Amino acid sequence: MAKHLQVTMPDGSKWAVPVEVIAMNRAAYYAKVEGTTVEESLNNDTNPVFESDPFEIEDWAANNMNWSDVEHLAVCTCKGEIDFDDGWANGDKEVIDI
Repeated sequence: MAKHLQVTMPDGSKWAVPVEVIAMNRAAYYAKVEGTTVEESLNNDTNPVFESDPFEIEDWAANNMNWSDVEHLAVCTCKGEIDFDDGWANGDKEVIDI
């Protein structure tokens, strides 16, 4: 089973992104910086770092990637809960022309 990074969105939904995608992003960055191949960077640097400290996965994803980078690969693991009755009763309202 492949590892995924799960994130909870503001609506309470949870989305899982393959760690492999995050690892490839990091490896590609460091391969360019260090003048190595992505495969070398992945095997010699990124994978060992991610395996030794899972926080590094979260840190890289949050600080170096955007949701748009992974959205197409994300899988919803738990739907969010939005109270539409509360929104209807208490939400900001305005009359507009359409």
